[in-house]
Amino acid sequence: MDKMWAGRFTEKLNELADDFNSSFHFDCRMFRQDIRGSIAHAHMLAAKGIISQEDTSLIVDGLCAILEDIESGKLTFQSDAEDIHMFIESELTRRIGDAGKRLHTARSRNDQVALDIRMYLRDENTEILGLIRKLIATVCDKAKENTDAILPGYTHLQRAQPITFAHHLLAYAMMFKRDYERITDAVKRMNSSPIGSCALAGTTYDTDRFMEAEELAFDSVMLNSIDGVSDRDFCLELLSAYSILMMHLSRFSEEVVLWSSWEFKFIELSDSFSTGSSIMPQKKNPDMAELVRGKCGRVYGDLMALLTTLKGLPLAYNKDMQEDKESIFDAVDTVKLCLGVFEPMIATMTTLKANMLSAAQKGFINATDLADYLVKKGMPFRTAYKLVGETVAYCIANKTVLEEFPFEKYKELSPLFEEDVYDEISLVTCVNKRVSVGSTGPASVKMQIEYITEFLND
Repeated sequence: MDKMWAGRFTEKLNELADDFNSSFHFDCRMFRQDIRGSIAHAHMLAAKGIISQEDTSLIVDGLCAILEDIESGKLTFQSDAEDIHMFIESELTRRIGDAGKRLHTARSRNDQVALDIRMYLRDENTEILGLIRKLIATVCDKAKENTDAILPGYTHLQRAQPITFAHHLLAYAMMFKRDYERITDAVKRMNSSPIGSCALAGTTYDTDRFMEAEELAFDSVMLNSIDGVSDRDFCLELLSAYSILMMHLSRFSEEVVLWSSWEFKFIELSDSFSTGSSIMPQKKNPDMAELVRGKCGRVYGDLMALLTTLKGLPLAYNKDMQEDKESIFDAVDTVKLCLGVFEPMIATMTTLKANMLSAAQKGFINATDLADYLVKKGMPFRTAYKLVGETVAYCIANKTVLEEFPFEKYKELSPLFEEDVYDEISLVTCVNKRVSVGSTGPASVKMQIEYITEFLND
């Protein structure tokens, strides 16, 4: 295939250089967006009298036929085209002749590429946002099923205070809601059309950029043509949002790995989302969670790769910017893949409430509540803190727990202790008496579930 830019050159491009220069093998995924953009461009050119209605009809019909042939498999991407834009334009010209050569009037590949990638990411993020909403709904449903499941809450991976499993799960629902909002905000900022910026300086033709933007469902146009072709902030912003999302998935995955181990055994993963060992017949491995945890670093790498590529580029367009696509495409694919497997893994896991409660009954996680009991009876908090710490040390030395600590011993420690102390430090009481907004108490957890449900119903 002859290069569109071949007129200036007397020698054929070296085969190795041609392969190195080509982006066709990865940007061909944008064929739908390229065709939609070209149809809108043809409509605008006709409306402004830049090309004839007859040529426009030939162009639009030809582009629609190409789209149909690609989607049916009749037209394949077996070509030496430099990129998807040249592939489609060359195919169009082959089919309809000189009318196809008029399509590229008043645009450049620079603004065409910028347009296609924005449209592609807009389409892909519609799917990603749907997957995030589905995951939030699943996490919320699991929370509703586990409002009575008491387990230890941890700090420093040490048992800290009793919480409900619902409360713990809802922390992730809140994280994923913020991920949804971050990506939504990034897409909104991205939804400004660069087409008409041309190579960098605009065009001498009397075009209507607003018409073209409206047909392609953009909210506005890029107001600086140099910025229009050189901006990749939207890729970086999405990669950053994806990285935060993947970090949340990774943290959740880490807990799934821990919870499903024999040492915790708080949950049981479905066989359909677990694997076995080639040598150890007893093994049931949480490989899906481990893979999600591992793929987090991959998305981080995509972000750092593009940041590094862009950091030294002068305005406006440089070929280095071709590197944006493999990074953002890889991140999109990875995020979709991880969300797609993570949600059903959580949906099908079984909660082992008895094991959670058994773990909560160890580790003196009601010690803070014992100190609060004394504070409410008038003892300064730091005094109560020290006294309870000494009580815990005694229990450890004598292999007992606060719930079984003899009442006469409590009275020796302080006359403020009454028989009601045992009710006050029961795990159910410890959870139920958490009344602050956002706490693990029943009223607060109910409010959190309602908050997430309201978000999902919007």
